Amino acid sequence: MLSAANLIRQACQAAGLTQAELGRRAKVSQPVIARLEREGTNPRLQTLTRVIAATGHSLELSTAPGAGIDETMIADDLERTPDERLRAFESFYGFAKDFGGGALRGS
Repeated sequence: MLSAANLIRQACQAAGLTQAELGRRAKVSQPVIARLEREGTNPRLQTLTRVIAATGHSLELSTAPGAGIDETMIADDLERTPDERLRAFESFYGFAKDFGGGALRGS
């Protein structure tokens, strides 16, 4: 899945526009376009649609079934050291054993 920043950069490049030219077309300043092209930005849908339209492209949204995996949790976990991950697992295992083990034993 592409981020808003990547969508804007790709649309701008495909249209052969500079940030300043895109800003003029979208009626915002060049620094605003630069900020929107930085990873981690989260523009409103209305803003994203307007900026993409200024490149001569359109934004299409759709929904699709997810994989059922919360990738943000995986990414957060991978930022931990292996030792931190092991301690977190041991802590969760202890909790599950103490509080969830009764169901497995038929209690």
